Amino acid sequence: MAIRITPVVAESVAVKDVQHYLRPGLLQLTAQPPLSLYVHMPWCLKKCPYCDFNSHEIRTGEMPERAYLAALVADLESALPLVWGRSISSIFIGGGTPSLFSPDAIDRLLGDIRSRLQLEPDCETTLEANPGTFEKDRFRAFRQAGVTRLSVGVQSFNDEHLQALGRIHDRQQAIAAVEEASTAFDTFNIDLMYALPGQTMPQLEQDMVQALALMPPHLSVYHLTIEPNTYFAKFPPRVPDDDAAYAMLDRITEMTAGAGMDRYEVSAYARRGHRCRHNLNYWQYGDYLGIGAGAHSKLSFPHRIVRQVRFREPRLYMDKARAGNALTQDNEVARDDLPFEFMLNALRLRDGFAMAQFSERTGLPITAIEQPLQEAQRKGLIERDRVRVRPTERGFDFLSDLQELFLPSR
Repeated sequence: MAIRITPVVAESVAVKDVQHYLRPGLLQLTAQPPLSLYVHMPWCLKKCPYCDFNSHEIRTGEMPERAYLAALVADLESALPLVWGRSISSIFIGGGTPSLFSPDAIDRLLGDIRSRLQLEPDCETTLEANPGTFEKDRFRAFRQAGVTRLSVGVQSFNDEHLQALGRIHDRQQAIAAVEEASTAFDTFNIDLMYALPGQTMPQLEQDMVQALALMPPHLSVYHLTIEPNTYFAKFPPRVPDDDAAYAMLDRITEMTAGAGMDRYEVSAYARRGHRCRHNLNYWQYGDYLGIGAGAHSKLSFPHRIVRQVRFREPRLYMDKARAGNALTQDNEVARDDLPFEFMLNALRLRDGFAMAQFSERTGLPITAIEQPLQEAQRKGLIERDRVRVRPTERGFDFLSDLQELFLPSR
């Protein structure tokens, strides 16, 4: 899960003793949430024009694979005191293009992780893969290295749209990669995008027919958005208008339901037993330790919740990580920001959240969100009982409006 960072002047943040995070504070968290591990691999063969993630084109031949793995291990060891005694429920290796790393490198990485962290017996381990880096038997080698779930970044099965998106693969390579993933993994994901430059409804339907014909256990479908500081922001393409995009999303939901897939999150569809546990932990406001260039962490302590960011530029990150000081940001989440942070994630889920979970994950009483909950209910954006809060169909369609009700008043 790569996350955009507003450019700032990178400065080291002094590493704090764990007692600093355990000191008394305003929050009262009664239990620690599940903990996931995110590992960021920042290199790719080509920067896509829509991409605002922390990815960097390989310009000088081979990646510094060994040096980067050493930096990841040093980064993890520096962070261990903050998560000591906690087990890892899922691992996600994202990018960039992690499948550029050799299966042997992924094997070494997962071995280093297992020797330093306690993994739950059914720990889900996801690797992002690009069809443009696909080679026969490579996916099986990732499986043998310990990866249990593959996420294949197809984006489209239409060659013209793939070219417009700057992808390095074509339709046939995408199909071959997904077919290979289906033989190597019990569960895998296809990433698709919609509302693409020049895309029509029939073309969207063709993409969906092809995707569903490959029988993916999990499908993620994202609206193309024009993000700041990207090529598309400087040279905006002509994309479908909002009404057309909404119609495409309705058709996606209709077609996935017809194929037996459940829309359990705004952009995620899965067959029974194949929901992505790593992403569920994000959406349920669980904790995650992020290592790698530009990686983010969210960690809970008895009286506070802390967010951290690693150095973004790969070479600088490697130098800093090996010196035991990979952090460029380390901030406590303000009490007034916690309701919005929680709702920004939890309301993406079709099943919503248990009201008891709000207090468990934020350390705040449920009364902290009672007023916006009443407003959301009055507008028909949520439904609730004494146990759960769920977005309605209208709330799902107007999710940003629903989430904004929980913004702190300044």
